Amino acid sequence: MTLTDDAGRTSHDVRSRLDGLRDVVAAPVALPGERVYERAMPWNVAALVAPAAAVFATSAADVAAVMRFAGERGFRVAVQATGHGAIGVGDDTILVLTGGLRGCVIDIDERTARVGAGVTWQQVIDAAVPQGLAPLCGSAPGVGVVGYLTGGGIGPLVRTVGLSSDYVRAFELVTGSGEVLWVTPEEHAELFWGVRGGKAMLGVVTTIEFELLPIDEFYGGAIYFDAADAVTVLHAWRSWSQGLPETVNTSIAIQQLPPLPGVPEPLAGRMTVAVRYVALGDAEEGERLLAPMSAVAAPVLDTVALLPYAAIGAVHADPVDPMPINEDHTLLCELTPEAVDAVLAAAGPEAGSPQVIVELRLLGGAMAREPRHDSAFCHRNAAYSLAVIGVLAPPVADAVPQHAAALVAGLAPWSTGGQMPNFAASHDPARPSRCYDGDTLHRLKAIAARHDPAGILA
Repeated sequence: MTLTDDAGRTSHDVRSRLDGLRDVVAAPVALPGERVYERAMPWNVAALVAPAAAVFATSAADVAAVMRFAGERGFRVAVQATGHGAIGVGDDTILVLTGGLRGCVIDIDERTARVGAGVTWQQVIDAAVPQGLAPLCGSAPGVGVVGYLTGGGIGPLVRTVGLSSDYVRAFELVTGSGEVLWVTPEEHAELFWGVRGGKAMLGVVTTIEFELLPIDEFYGGAIYFDAADAVTVLHAWRSWSQGLPETVNTSIAIQQLPPLPGVPEPLAGRMTVAVRYVALGDAEEGERLLAPMSAVAAPVLDTVALLPYAAIGAVHADPVDPMPINEDHTLLCELTPEAVDAVLAAAGPEAGSPQVIVELRLLGGAMAREPRHDSAFCHRNAAYSLAVIGVLAPPVADAVPQHAAALVAGLAPWSTGGQMPNFAASHDPARPSRCYDGDTLHRLKAIAARHDPAGILA
């Protein structure tokens, strides 16, 4: 990856190869040094995003024009909506920003949503929930719909309803060769298989249509315990989680939230342990199932209640403001007492951990079953996931990545070695082999070679 010079401007050679871009693309184009170029900054500001040009697409035709131009001029093309999973982009690449693709249409009779690539889950929630319909979003409603669904979609209800991407019906895709295709299980079936799980490997999704479910409420929230009870709480959660029915979804997080606006006073500036919980069906049954975990220790804060679906983002209460994030991640085939001890040794109250969040999430249930339409998403058989999130800010910035890698390595005896596409994005050339098994990766590469023979997609 080549980068811009100290003045924030690309080289003369790169500039000359960009001549004519504005003539072939109807959308706004920004070059380094121009004011609106700064809008290419991703949500994860730790990612160095400095493309040769930023194109603020407003249609699939804009994206197709960029693909053809890039192929002719020797550039690659990357795509970004919110930039939550951003990785570095240099001046060998034209960055397509899809925030201008804002259409969001709810079909009440069909129980579907058709949205543009710039739409976030919060916008779909706002449009669908008043109609009694629930979009299967992730834990953070501020994330873009398309990036989440093309990565599979592990949401707060994944054990109950399965992957969110299993509910995709169709999408509009711009391939690396500049074709605009409407993709369904019947039309371009290989792309329908590959894009659901393959991220942007096979093209840029500009519109996506997916099913909505008639869910209007859930019993859930989070119970926060003091760090002094971390050993007791984590071991109890391990035992308790293994007997839960598919109606229940849960994760546990050791967290150290800074004293910032929006962080509840009991949680700010201290280590706590959060038990996240979402149950569908009878609320009394949901309360009964949670009771053993609630009684493990005295809570610092308890937010669990019968809540409207619109409050689904409050369960994890993920941050909304841009920040410099480092993520690491692995999948576990089992969670033994020894595995819990390994997490506590690295991130518990005596560890001096620099991480903001270390989360274990229960998987299985409906996620483990094969969907109506097969997809490129792998690792449906994982039992738990481990996510490590740190903020790259002084004084711990240098320590965060190394500590996260050591924590993940310490779980190797219980790890599958796999990762999910939406977690811990990086340029590591070995990462695809962690996200996909050998057969899936071979098939994805073969499809990419047919639809992007010049290797335009970054």
